[in-house]
Amino acid sequence: MAIIESTDTPPNRDLVGLPDETSRRPNGTVDFDALLRIGHDLIVALGGDPTTDGFRDTPGRFARWWREFIEYDAGVVTSTFDHAEPGQMVVVSGLRVWSVCEHHLLPFWCDITVGYFPVDQILGLSKFARVAHKHAHRPQTQERLAAAIADEITALTGSADVAVVSRGEHLCMTMRGIKTPGVMSSSIVRGCFREDASVRYEFLRQS
Repeated sequence: MAIIESTDTPPNRDLVGLPDETSRRPNGTVDFDALLRIGHDLIVALGGDPTTDGFRDTPGRFARWWREFIEYDAGVVTSTFDHAEPGQMVVVSGLRVWSVCEHHLLPFWCDITVGYFPVDQILGLSKFARVAHKHAHRPQTQERLAAAIADEITALTGSADVAVVSRGEHLCMTMRGIKTPGVMSSSIVRGCFREDASVRYEFLRQS
């Protein structure tokens, strides 16, 4: 990797990973070389020396982590099975995922609970976790994460009766600003989960 000397000249936008509108990469891919340069420049900006033993390999680790995070492959999420029990609520809880707050680029974790009423098919158990991870692996908001999971569960199962609850801690609040831990909850309730208070209560009691 070429070492970029720090100068008093304002950095070029492309150099620090802030391309103009026409040069943005497709969603789901990263520019690995740009991430290496950003990692190097970040060390310098923080007053570190990228040539020391502790920092020498840090730009590579930084770039590889972002590539692993953004280019995460959830695998097959479409496996379904025949269902013969009408009126049965299915709830999957305790799905912990990590994401990155798009406002501060700091991590947050969420515990996800998904509930739905199958129509003709049931979704394979591991697919709920795959769907949750798929949507968590991008700069994100918790509210949008819950909605995206609900949308995909609806599309995969064909059920209009879907609910998602997410509860999580955001390090942009714990580490900075007010520096106080707190758990945020957001929920999406659709179909009978919205229309029937007893169904909603049964779901929330298990989430």
